[in-house]
Amino acid sequence: MRYSKPLLRSGLTVAAAAALPLTLAGPAASGPGISVSTTGSTVSVTTTACAQLNGSWGTASLLDGSQSNFSQGRQVALSGTGSGQSAAWSDVRSGTHTVIVMCSNGTTAGTQSVVVADPAPRPAVSDPSPPTRGVLGGVGGGSTDYGTVTLVAGGALVGTGLLATVWYLRRRGKPNRL
Repeated sequence: MRYSKPLLRSGLTVAAAAALPLTLAGPAASGPGISVSTTGSTVSVTTTACAQLNGSWGTASLLDGSQSNFSQGRQVALSGTGSGQSAAWSDVRSGTHTVIVMCSNGTTAGTQSVVVADPAPRPAVSDPSPPTRGVLGGVGGGSTDYGTVTLVAGGALVGTGLLATVWYLRRRGKPNRL
């Protein structure tokens, strides 16, 4: 029995299926003149690839991991001069983002991924004031206040149990009489 051909065919099918999304996604490298940087939670992009058309340089879009096309991202108009254009986004959440720059003539100046790091953790602030109600312990109704009748009945049960235990142990300790 030979399984080499079906196994080879299925292996090639799996390889082609894995490569298809990479082919459709397009290049993730930066385009001509696009540069993306981060400072804290601010992401900025600069480019020299766009020309001004009807008073506009173009638009830049910031996409998070769940977004897949330009129109879904946070869009900002490019500003600048003929020697360079830029855009920036503030209060960007941590994670991997994609920046896409579209010039005003409809061409894509570039696409680049950027990672925004978590901000530095803030030191814990201790509260110097003492607790006002003390420590509340117990599970569920552990802090219920019982009435006098309940406490007397409980004490009577505990006392009866103690007396019965003492009586049983004393009787057991005596030798049997016939």
